[in-house]
Amino acid sequence: MAWAGSDAGVRERLIVALDVPDAERALGLVERMDGVVQWFKIGLELYLSEGNSMIAALRNKGYSVFLDLKLHDIPNTVAGAVQSASRAGAEMLTLHAGGGPAMMAAAVDAAAAIEDAPLLLAVTVLTSMDAAQMQAVGLNDTPAGQVLRLARTGWEAGIRGFVASAQEAGPMRQEYPDATLVIPGIRPAGASVGDQKRVATPEAAMAAGADYLVVGRPITRAADPAAAAAAILEEIRGAGVR
Repeated sequence: MAWAGSDAGVRERLIVALDVPDAERALGLVERMDGVVQWFKIGLELYLSEGNSMIAALRNKGYSVFLDLKLHDIPNTVAGAVQSASRAGAEMLTLHAGGGPAMMAAAVDAAAAIEDAPLLLAVTVLTSMDAAQMQAVGLNDTPAGQVLRLARTGWEAGIRGFVASAQEAGPMRQEYPDATLVIPGIRPAGASVGDQKRVATPEAAMAAGADYLVVGRPITRAADPAAAAAAILEEIRGAGVR
């Protein structure tokens, strides 16, 4: 079924997280959302189960793939991983900004040498973390302060895309108007927050400056995933996106 309000500008803004353990369940969800969703996220759970074959399956069906592996290792290892992800066909790829400027610069250099390399996205502070969680790992700044610090480091290393919560999207957009901002932790009004700490509605996140929204459980665990995705697209449209 196609989304009744379908237009490319709105449809491109939603990324559905396929946080399921195997290809059978993932492709079942994809089939149920055919004509509604263009982007799908493959995270650690699904990637460790299915590997690059999952990327190929989605690309062969005409979908766009966000590979969310949050790379965090020594620069040489991360550079090699970027090369592998590029060959696999991912169009977006995450790495942890906490890996430092040398690691991010190595990833940027690796991507620059590859035709059709994925857009590199530096993950700043996970949306499951609040001030208490940060203090537990020795970070005494606010989440917003840490996000901006890591984004500055990433920008100086050549990164042009970032992952942060909607609470930081406004300051990020002001500081880096040309950056691509991918915002997880999205919950429609009235939806369960689950294990997330820094959340926002789709409309609020888009209004704050998001380019893409990542939504998982509110769609994939809905009785009708296509209808749930279409409702979020309408919320995105409500923020003035065309």
